[in-house]
Amino acid sequence: MTLSEENYLKAIYHLGKQGSVPVSTNAIAEKIEAKASSVTDMIKKLAEKKLANYVKYQGVTLSESGRSAAALVIRKHRLWEVFLVEKLNFSWDEVHEVAEQLEHIKSLKLVNELDVFLGCPTHDPHGDPIPDKNGNYSPIKSVNILDIKTGETGVLALVKDSSEAFLKYLNKNNLALGDTIKVLDFEPFDNSLTIETSEGKMIISNEVSKNLYLSL
Repeated sequence: MTLSEENYLKAIYHLGKQGSVPVSTNAIAEKIEAKASSVTDMIKKLAEKKLANYVKYQGVTLSESGRSAAALVIRKHRLWEVFLVEKLNFSWDEVHEVAEQLEHIKSLKLVNELDVFLGCPTHDPHGDPIPDKNGNYSPIKSVNILDIKTGETGVLALVKDSSEAFLKYLNKNNLALGDTIKVLDFEPFDNSLTIETSEGKMIISNEVSKNLYLSL
């Protein structure tokens, strides 16, 4: 399997709820920043390899083997992120691009030994679950901060946007996984939130809020 094929499987997996919900070629094209025509060609190749199911105008899903392959790529990516943060002292905003390269290493022995070496972690540095060697993982029990009532408190458990820019924003504002956050006020005009952490009070925009998930 080529690097490009793995990237497509991973994109379909993320966009289609583990590849089970049909995803349009346009959505895939936007996700991986490719032309729709190129996406269609690749999907046909994946279908020929029995990794995807494709019906014109109805979108694409992953086959069982396609889901397993995608889960393995995601497993490698997230394990390498843990390794980079815990063992090489990378910050959480630095690891994504490096892990994008390391996730394509083929050795299953290396991946499984890495898992054991790290103590079999269940979540990566951004709070995303790490699939086990069979592609299974436990769903994250968290809710978006916008769905929490004023006055309620939770612990930051997941950051949906793992881009370098967003994580640097969180660093700048001293927000990190494990922080206790209390929702003080919701502003209907712009959907912003006033929150309180150990650092004090701050206002976060709707764009920031929709990427923060708390465990209650």
